[in-house]
Amino acid sequence: MVGDALAGPPTDQLRGAVDRVLSVLSDPALKKEAKTLERRRAIRAVANQIFDFTEISRRSLALHWQARTAAEREEFSRLFGDLLEHTYISKIENYSGEKIQYVGETLDGDRAVVRTLIVTKQGTAIPLDYRMFPQGGRWRAYDVTLEGISLVANYRTQFNAIIQRSGYPDLVAKLRVKYDQRPGPRETASRDAIGGAAAAAPALLPRQVP
Repeated sequence: MVGDALAGPPTDQLRGAVDRVLSVLSDPALKKEAKTLERRRAIRAVANQIFDFTEISRRSLALHWQARTAAEREEFSRLFGDLLEHTYISKIENYSGEKIQYVGETLDGDRAVVRTLIVTKQGTAIPLDYRMFPQGGRWRAYDVTLEGISLVANYRTQFNAIIQRSGYPDLVAKLRVKYDQRPGPRETASRDAIGGAAAAAPALLPRQVP
């Protein structure tokens, strides 16, 4: 059954996580260059509560996910998660006070859509919707749509084209290159420690994987 509500557990949990990200960004002590790694770890930890990267990876690979071994799925989720993380953090660190409005929530069984608006300083309202499901004791997002454009669908198209053209190993090789070229402080992290999807802004959509 589909139902509309102004707010519920998905919205409340998303709002709380977004507020924590914005708190990190506004903390004067974490704005210093020497605190870059600490700041990014804090953002990553919160964002990982919002998104299920394994589910995002599975949906982005679509039919190609079924053919992957457990080790391949783990590697893909790690590399793809890092791509999203770096894209997001590099954008969200330029946050300059845009307002976030929570405008509605739709529940359909164990699926929810939380509708938000990112309001720029010029007054432009950009719709950003989170598609969520209960996982790990909380509501987590498996896709976001920016002005009707799906993160998962966008990457699914890119990944499928690469796999059809040159095979799955080439896709992984491209993701590895992007990981190796990523500037800034590096750290080794477990899958659970890797987060970084769009906690508050449309920074993830879209990015080309050449």
